[in-house]
Amino acid sequence: MLTDFKNLPDDSRVWVYQANRKLSNEEVALIEEKTSAFLEQWTAHGANLEAGLEVKYNRFIVIGLNQANASASGCSIDASVHFIQSLEKEFSIELLDKMNVTFYTGDYIAYKPLSDFKKMAKDRSVSPNTVVFNNLVNTKAEYLEHWEVPAKDSWHSRFLA
Repeated sequence: MLTDFKNLPDDSRVWVYQANRKLSNEEVALIEEKTSAFLEQWTAHGANLEAGLEVKYNRFIVIGLNQANASASGCSIDASVHFIQSLEKEFSIELLDKMNVTFYTGDYIAYKPLSDFKKMAKDRSVSPNTVVFNNLVNTKAEYLEHWEVPAKDSWHSRFLA
């Protein structure tokens, strides 16, 4: 069951998928349409899942799930991963590669392999105050409060000198 992301409770589970490139407005519209259709029929053991989505900065697909009514099961999580893989294939993008880091360089959002980010940290090209996207957030509240954070306040801090 599709609901507006804004209406999901703060303890809703979230999954953040970062694209390896900025998506066009046309791609975002198609992705929102396809993801909405998927979420409309997404179930766990026959129970409808109350879920919502938002696409941020033409780069991040964020899916939220209200677990008060029904939680995602292994099968429903598998179904969502298969759906995300279908988006990867259709739009020639990477969404599931967790070995990349997305961060701000000025007003621009950069996407780099983790090894490059580590080197940039060593070379002081990124600082503890560089704003990174912490895609490991688990709940809507964490997403709203701790997704865009200075690197020093994220798991990225371990790479800073």
